[in-house]
Amino acid sequence: MQSILIDNTVEYAEKYAIRLGLPGDPLFYYFDYDERSYSINMEFQHFHPFYEMCIFLDEKAGHLIDGVWYDMRCCDIVCLKPTLLHRTSYPEGDPCKRLIIQFAIPPFGNRLDPSMRSILKIFDADCPIYRFEGSYKKAIFDKLNEVFRLGQLEDECSALRTHLHFVEFLGLIYSYRDKNVYSNQSDFDTTTDKIYNITGYIHSHFTENLSLELLAKEFYISTYYLSHQFKRVTGFSVTQYVQMTRIRNAQNLLVNTDQPITDIAFACGFTSFSQFNRAFNKFVGAAPSVYRKRQGSAPVPTMSIQKNESH
Repeated sequence: MQSILIDNTVEYAEKYAIRLGLPGDPLFYYFDYDERSYSINMEFQHFHPFYEMCIFLDEKAGHLIDGVWYDMRCCDIVCLKPTLLHRTSYPEGDPCKRLIIQFAIPPFGNRLDPSMRSILKIFDADCPIYRFEGSYKKAIFDKLNEVFRLGQLEDECSALRTHLHFVEFLGLIYSYRDKNVYSNQSDFDTTTDKIYNITGYIHSHFTENLSLELLAKEFYISTYYLSHQFKRVTGFSVTQYVQMTRIRNAQNLLVNTDQPITDIAFACGFTSFSQFNRAFNKFVGAAPSVYRKRQGSAPVPTMSIQKNESH
């Protein structure tokens, strides 16, 4: 396997993957080193039942988290907690290198649990993106590079060592979190920036009564202009975007709770069960009850870790 060092920092090899366990296992790791391009950008945001980290390894890309756009540069670390809606957006041109890490860590069941809970708080930040410089950056990625090299070994201790090094990697991000220099400085025009403010607002208020007229009034923009610009930027009408946001949140509740389906419909902002059922069938291709049953018998929701996924 031919590997390279990106930005004099991160070891990388195209189509290289390390997998320990399976999604749904108490302890699970998947490290996916590969490229993604603009042509396979996801249409809408998705979620996972496990933790995920996206480490961008090229010049520039973007990441949507709950409708908010974040600008990304080489070696930025995006930390996504379970069920958080997100989507990576790659620019037109040559494919971009990136590393996706998906994992689940079981409780230790002893006095180490508080420490692990503290470390995982890096995923709870208002802006869960980390950019480090100098010795802090080197220390963090040196630890991740040890995981890269361990993946090439087949000795009986490599799995345990991978787990320990990865926990140290997370611990270093937590320890150096006050050294985070990330600043969201997108180069969008004013209108595009406003549309992403509106999508973020939708994700924060999807349980409420949202309409084109209400959003136009809230953001001091005409309904005609909002309708056309929203479609240009997101690819969806305002109504479609609101419904998709509600449906994604409903999918999460269907998979991860035992709430009655009718309660989920109203909790996600639908005004009637029939409206919810029609929208769910339209966007998911199955009735809510069928979707819940299918996911209950599967180790992971519809958004799984296949090689053609467009993170």
